[in-house]
Amino acid sequence: MITSDLDTMNHQRKGRKFGRVKNQRKALMKALLDSLILHEKIKTTEAKAKEIKGMIDKIINKAKKSKNAEVKVAIIRDLKNILPAAAVKKITGEFIEKFSARNSGYTRVVKLAPRKTDSAKMAIIEFVD
Repeated sequence: MITSDLDTMNHQRKGRKFGRVKNQRKALMKALLDSLILHEKIKTTEAKAKEIKGMIDKIINKAKKSKNAEVKVAIIRDLKNILPAAAVKKITGEFIEKFSARNSGYTRVVKLAPRKTDSAKMAIIEFVD
């Protein structure tokens, strides 16, 4: 039996595609993460909210490791590859203090009614106080 790429199943493959190619998907995630950090609450589709939830947890955990000056410079340099400068500044300053007592679970996803135009499942993702 000959199998093609279309016949393969998605077992043990992480992440969602969102019907986009890799560079468009990366830009979408970067924009969503930036908006979430700067505004602390965004309304998006449920799938996108669930996807960035894990990403933002990893970013905040990475930023929390910046205790001494040498490590902080390296971590800030790594975060600037992922996020814009304003978002990095907010994460390494305000968010480290805000989430110092918390190990994970920095965000919550609240499900909303479907969007009227295309009935897409909607959600709000926001930081936990």
